Amino acid sequence: MPSRARTAWFRTLGQLALILAVAALLGMLVDQVWPMLAVAALGVVVWHHWRLRGVLLRLAARQRLAAPSGTGVWSELDRLLHRSQYETQARQRRLIEMLRAYRAAAAALPDAIIVVDRDSQRVLWFSEAATPLLGLRYPHDIGASLVQRLQPLPLARWMAGGRTVEPLETPSPLNTSITLSLRLIPYSEHLWLLVARDVSRLLQLEQMRRDFVANVSHELRTPLTVVHGYLDMLDAAEHPDWAPILAEMQRQSQRMTQLVEDLLTLSRLESQDSLPAEETVSMGPMLHTLRREANALSQGRHEIVLDDRIQVDLFGSNKELHSAFSNLVSNAVRYTPAGGTVTIGFLQDEASGDREGVVLAVSDSGYGIPPHHLPRITERFYRVSTSRSRESGGTGLGLAIVKHVLNLHQARLSIASEVGRGSTFSCHFGGERVRRREAAEATA
Repeated sequence: MPSRARTAWFRTLGQLALILAVAALLGMLVDQVWPMLAVAALGVVVWHHWRLRGVLLRLAARQRLAAPSGTGVWSELDRLLHRSQYETQARQRRLIEMLRAYRAAAAALPDAIIVVDRDSQRVLWFSEAATPLLGLRYPHDIGASLVQRLQPLPLARWMAGGRTVEPLETPSPLNTSITLSLRLIPYSEHLWLLVARDVSRLLQLEQMRRDFVANVSHELRTPLTVVHGYLDMLDAAEHPDWAPILAEMQRQSQRMTQLVEDLLTLSRLESQDSLPAEETVSMGPMLHTLRREANALSQGRHEIVLDDRIQVDLFGSNKELHSAFSNLVSNAVRYTPAGGTVTIGFLQDEASGDREGVVLAVSDSGYGIPPHHLPRITERFYRVSTSRSRESGGTGLGLAIVKHVLNLHQARLSIASEVGRGSTFSCHFGGERVRRREAAEATA
């Protein structure tokens, strides 16, 4: 007990003892000790109950207590209640100021922010930007169903994905020329945060970049063809002194041609929202082709291992899948020192929750990739080692092509690597892409 409260308590006990002593003294004078003590005790009880009644009435009426001036226990109780009221009011003022600051910050954001009830999917609150971007009106749309209110947008199935849902790009319900990126963020057990951002300018810039790369790459084909033609006409035997120069020019022109082809392939993949044609891809011949290509590139310097355990096929584009798998295999051969091992495995995907899923994994015993490079390694032109990429003739676009091909097949790429021990690039396909392999092919 604090010293001030202890002092007030002892003072009150002293006052009670004094009252009882005076009552006993008066009782002795009139020869009525016990009746006088009873009357005094009853008066003390009535007085305490009267003070308690006053405190309860003020608290029930939520009246602001005045600063106490006495020194007894009831004055100390009034002082503590007054301090509690003052601290509560100060805390409420701070909370109100914080709430106003948060609302002002939310109103200043260009993105629309909507708080949605997870169970009923009803709107609980939204920022001012939700009006020009999504057409929500305050207070009419508070409590309304978000899916029904934004009916043109495909929200029902998208929101059913919950925590695992990917951002959705869709035209604004108010203006189809505006493209919105919707992101669903579960931030509590019962509440979701829907963030809508105008990405029209970003998409325009991205499209301009794609068009520029595609046009420049296409225009480079003609001069490169002319250069190749003149280089082929030059015979190194007729000009022995030029032999090293001609060999280097041919090597660099071929590298330039490969870069142009990869740029065109990447531009074509980025412009596609879906595969133009799909079929059952026979993985048996595909895997044997990949092994032959690896052996041809290796020239006997590596051990190439093929592990085809599950005997199933994939549904998709044969050309695109071969391009993606071939990029992974060629990278493994290029970045593995002589004497190393490259393994091409087509296995059951035990790591994912899809029991019918499969994975094509390309493992090597090469240099490995430092962990800080892994998040960016699928970016176009990103290189872990510039000097090593130049020596191997890589363009820096192979993994970007792989990523886009897998996205078109609703698949994903995972990378595991340890410096000095090698890397594993895994293409994970869901069960909807798996087809049972024909018996005749499986036994071939």
